[in-house]
Amino acid sequence: MTVLVEVPEELSARVPVEQRGPGLERDSVRLLVSRGTAVSHHAFVELPRLLRAGDLLVVNTSPTLAAAVGGWIGHARVVVHFSTRGDDGRWAVELRDPDGRGTTRARAGAPAGTEVRLVGGARLVLEEPLSARGERLWWARVPGDVLGVLREHGRAIRYAYTERDQPLSVYQTVFALPSPDGAGSAEMPSAGRPFTARMVAELVSRGVQFAPVTLHTGVASGEAHEPPYPERFVVPEASARLIGAVRAGGGRVIAVGTTAVRAVESAAGADGVVRARAGWTDLVVTPEHGVRVVDGLLTGLHEPEASHLLMLEAVAGRAAVDRGYEEALRGRYLWHEFGDVHLVLPE
Repeated sequence: MTVLVEVPEELSARVPVEQRGPGLERDSVRLLVSRGTAVSHHAFVELPRLLRAGDLLVVNTSPTLAAAVGGWIGHARVVVHFSTRGDDGRWAVELRDPDGRGTTRARAGAPAGTEVRLVGGARLVLEEPLSARGERLWWARVPGDVLGVLREHGRAIRYAYTERDQPLSVYQTVFALPSPDGAGSAEMPSAGRPFTARMVAELVSRGVQFAPVTLHTGVASGEAHEPPYPERFVVPEASARLIGAVRAGGGRVIAVGTTAVRAVESAAGADGVVRARAGWTDLVVTPEHGVRVVDGLLTGLHEPEASHLLMLEAVAGRAAVDRGYEEALRGRYLWHEFGDVHLVLPE
């Protein structure tokens, strides 16, 4: 297992790049490129020249929800992070304590039957923990239109390293599409954030193709570093066929984000063939499991929690991951969802 590294506080990206100075846009971030243990430094706008005709980018189209809603347990203020909607209509939620700075901190568990009054008048009742792993996430019954509550009273989930609240549009990627049922991600599929419409057009003009998939991300654990919980995903027939055609033609399949890896690898059979699939995935990609489909990965520089590093190791190998993180720290790259990005390519 790769040794977890400490990220200096000053390397946390506190605001989106386009707010850091005049003339900056989403694609004004830096790009670290790893080919095995060989590392090079680039601007993200160079991406079209680093890929080649015939490559395929697998992108997550899940939109980001305004998933944080204020509320009260008795007279105590809480913040509810809505994570995932279950098939039975319940929601997986995390209760957090306001920290007085506009963000939140972990909260001690509440017992089953606890009622939370939400801003706007809706109420939720905790029913049971989502998993035997712990009591961070609970299944909750919420009568009424939860998505309406999120639209009217919610805001994007924000972590303590960020400077201020941002409009929800800041958390949407260029690939985000409305879901037929209104579902979405509790946290932005952030590897796609640096892409602009202009960048996508340039990539297409150079022969790079795109395969859309959907994976609705739940609330990550900022403190406990738990492996990901089951998440809903869709790999459409057209994308499955395109992935197969690119692999047959010798092109490289590059996932934009760990969510895209989880979706496409969940749709791959033991024969390595990706087929159209929709439902829930509990796949945790590790070096032992390996990857059947993905040749490369574009990912943000996130706090190096175990599950994220294990997926990177599965794609690139331990030596490449260690070297990449070492160079990112040495080069003062910025971390988290508004930070710089890392492209892992085959040697």
